[in-house]
Amino acid sequence: MTTRGSTSPFRIGVDENGLGSRLGPLVVTGVLARANADGVATLAKRLPKSIRASLDDSKRLLSHADVRLGEAWAREVAAPDAETPSALFERLSLEGVPKLSERCPKHAEAQCWSAGGEAFTAEAALRKRVARHRALLADRGVELLAVRSSVLCTDTLNRARRAGHNRFVSDLHAMERLVLALRKEAAADVVAVCGKVGGMNEYSRFFGPLGGWLHNVLDEGHARSSYRFPGVGEIAFVRDADASDPLVMLASLVGKYVRELFMTRIARHYPSFDPETRPSGYHDPVSGSFVERTALVRKRRKMPDTCFERERDAPGSALTELE
Repeated sequence: MTTRGSTSPFRIGVDENGLGSRLGPLVVTGVLARANADGVATLAKRLPKSIRASLDDSKRLLSHADVRLGEAWAREVAAPDAETPSALFERLSLEGVPKLSERCPKHAEAQCWSAGGEAFTAEAALRKRVARHRALLADRGVELLAVRSSVLCTDTLNRARRAGHNRFVSDLHAMERLVLALRKEAAADVVAVCGKVGGMNEYSRFFGPLGGWLHNVLDEGHARSSYRFPGVGEIAFVRDADASDPLVMLASLVGKYVRELFMTRIARHYPSFDPETRPSGYHDPVSGSFVERTALVRKRRKMPDTCFERERDAPGSALTELE
């Protein structure tokens, strides 16, 4: 992925998972790397075929029913010593579990935070392969330093929507927070590539955490919109970045794992849990059946609707469009 001539060795890739879903959280993930001159060249071209077996477009490598590769990368980069998925998530989480769960009604908290029955599924051979490919990237000048995920639960998205921020704006603001957090960790300016947010071209008027920062517009268009922030670095929003930028690919792989961790918890919380028909949370028949099947038990348990399913914007609502 080309940049605008920045000499910063610190590179960031950011992507979202679950933006268009019906159930479950929106997960935004960022990866921080240090790249020398060879590494910058490595990130700007297609990876070797051997590495693409582990690091490529997440839509090609993962399904909602099999996120072992995302788990392997998360463990490799964030917490090789983690013994449980919940311990791994604590190391991945940008906000931290206490902050994420503080607004949960006590009687509803278990839906997203009960870790009973969880276990890692990535086999040793897969973890060894990922470790080998991480070393190959390092040999090519790309040192993976950190990965963090920001989780926006259904209730958070519904609250933001009522405040006038649709899911695209929530996604953008999470990306901004991740870039700022990883820039702080790097202690130097960064070059960040983020997946495009919806059909947005002009980002300046939608910035949240970066809204008060002076910046220059480098370019704005359908394929790419990029900005230079003094004291932060360069941030580009690139169409189909998850299919072209290795760090964005990695962010998407880890983000899919995190989202499926929460979707499994949500599904397991209700009777008749069947791993073979676990809902993806998107607008598909299995997820629709899950919503219908759990309606009565949710009512008996007084599960707030706002914690379970995302509210839809009315057709033609200003909230449905960014520009």
